[in-house]
Amino acid sequence: MSGETLFVSDLHLTPERPGTLDCFLRFLGQRARRAQRLIILGDLFDAWIGDDDDSPLNREVQDALAALTAAGIGCDLMHGNRDFLIGRTFCRRTGCRLLRDPTLITLGGESVLLMHGDLLCTDDVPYQRFRRRIRNPLVKRLFLWRSLAARRALAASYRRKSGQATAAKPSRIMDVNQRTVEDHLRRFAAARLVHGHTHRPADHRHEVDGRIRIRSVLAEWHPTGGEVLVQDPAGWRREAVTGR
Repeated sequence: MSGETLFVSDLHLTPERPGTLDCFLRFLGQRARRAQRLIILGDLFDAWIGDDDDSPLNREVQDALAALTAAGIGCDLMHGNRDFLIGRTFCRRTGCRLLRDPTLITLGGESVLLMHGDLLCTDDVPYQRFRRRIRNPLVKRLFLWRSLAARRALAASYRRKSGQATAAKPSRIMDVNQRTVEDHLRRFAAARLVHGHTHRPADHRHEVDGRIRIRSVLAEWHPTGGEVLVQDPAGWRREAVTGR
């Protein structure tokens, strides 16, 4: 085992994009097997309507994750804005560990703050209000009490409305707020912040209290491939993950 930790996010797995699913399954069966740990920072699925959803895609992904963890590779998972209903049953089936958002870890001798990233987009006030409402435990419980068919219909409706709302918003409010980023780096005393959500992969330098902190933004995956952020004893780097 190499001592590598791999970071991915925003795969948005859905039956409508089988190429992305194929790419991720190959990644789990090949590249991820050479690492020590895989960390998925949200939006693994384009929609997750409950651990009882036994669709073919969901079963295939859970089987592949279970095979990865059974091979001795650690796998941590954080909720995204599309799959925050992933629960304990999913974790039991796959061997994944669910992380809180945010979570602070120590990696390579430095403190690393892990987030999905949507909490950093505080300029998008309507989204933050909506996020607080749908994450309410009672709202989640009421949704999960509905039938699978009803939940599928509601999720499809939400995706359509979300796409329309996103298209109507100014691009600037869809990105992180710099002050919010710096507040999180300061509060957690983190040397590095790793997150996804914005689909704007890059490495940014932030000066906080006289120290340079790094913010690494993860890439969205597509049928043609994706990207993985790698941390190992040599440092940090990005690797392309290619499709067929």
